[in-house]
Amino acid sequence: MDYIESLRLFRTIVEVRNFRRAGEMLDLSPSVVSRSIASLEERLGTRLFHRSTRQFSLTEAAEHFYEGCCRVLDDLDCLEASAAGRGRIPAGVLRVVAHTTTALTWLAPLMASFKRKHPNITLDITLTERSVDLTADGYDLGIVLPYMLATDLAVTRLLQRLPLVVVTTQAYLARRPPPRHPADLADHVFVTVPPSMHKPTLTFRIERENVAVPIKYEIASNNPLFNRDIILEGFGVGLLPFALVEQDIKAGRLVRLLENFEIVDTAAEVRLAYIGRTLLPAKVRAFIDHTAEFFELVMGDAPRPTPIHAASAAESAGMEDAGASCEEGGWSGL
Repeated sequence: MDYIESLRLFRTIVEVRNFRRAGEMLDLSPSVVSRSIASLEERLGTRLFHRSTRQFSLTEAAEHFYEGCCRVLDDLDCLEASAAGRGRIPAGVLRVVAHTTTALTWLAPLMASFKRKHPNITLDITLTERSVDLTADGYDLGIVLPYMLATDLAVTRLLQRLPLVVVTTQAYLARRPPPRHPADLADHVFVTVPPSMHKPTLTFRIERENVAVPIKYEIASNNPLFNRDIILEGFGVGLLPFALVEQDIKAGRLVRLLENFEIVDTAAEVRLAYIGRTLLPAKVRAFIDHTAEFFELVMGDAPRPTPIHAASAAESAGMEDAGASCEEGGWSGL
């Protein structure tokens, strides 16, 4: 395998997080994949992956190498397309599927800015909470949460980790003592998503260890807006995106819980998904590039929840900004 192809393999492995799936996508045998990565590591003089039967992670060197690798390969693809007379003016119908509630606050600005930049592209947008198969359902791209992908052959790029908060109402707390520790959630009623979409646990970072805390649910919905509304009725406790409940918290309609604990589940990662790697249609490549730029320049300033204890300390010190933020993690309210 030549150097460029080994870079494509490396990039695919990083994005699908699995050696076997990357090989299947590129029609390479496991032995070829292993030899190619070993050869690449030897050429670079550094290890790229930490591998075991149960875990997969990138080395620090691989994380830096991946960013440069993407730029080189993207530039090469554009150069080849230009030389072949393809992709000079992106045009046609672009079919995009997006998670309904996750995209509620920023999907319209994203699409509007993309349309202004590429007037020859017609947008066909579907909003849903269900799982999708990009190829079978006829979509060019998806802005999705992990549970939504019906196939593991899609290439995905992380766009955003949603800031999340555990919330309930004063009416509910009048009947139940508030949880002081994640383990206390086992004694509370949770409003959550169906088990087919998310395991009935939340994983917290406690004393430098990841601890999975079981949750008990009596109502499950795949729509965070409904979950928010049923929580507002005083039914139970739920984990919801900060952007969805920020005003409810400020108005006192909802109460934040466990604000000092970090949630480390990955279910709330917003990802851009598409099928294939080489010779992407110009309209697809244009959307990928525009979305990456949008999230870097626009969404980088999105509001994040400030822990209550930090805010109190800041106020007592006369500070304007506590400078603390909620850690990103999973979302059982999806």
